[in-house]
Amino acid sequence: MKMFDIGRMIRKRRLSLRIDQRVLSEISGVAVHTLSNIEVGKSNPTVTTLNRVLDALGLDIDIKVKERA
Repeated sequence: MKMFDIGRMIRKRRLSLRIDQRVLSEISGVAVHTLSNIEVGKSNPTVTTLNRVLDALGLDIDIKVKERA
């Protein structure tokens, strides 16, 4: 999954909850500018920042390690 895909998923979830970026910023503690950049795929947030946003939206992050054959 690319960062743009994650950003689109975050935006879709935010809109489904009917909250704007300002409210999400207040809930997550992540700056509005950062949220905007994440949603349009212009940001490479840390795992901590991404987790704060996803947690505020009621989402989880699941990281899997690929095994090479």
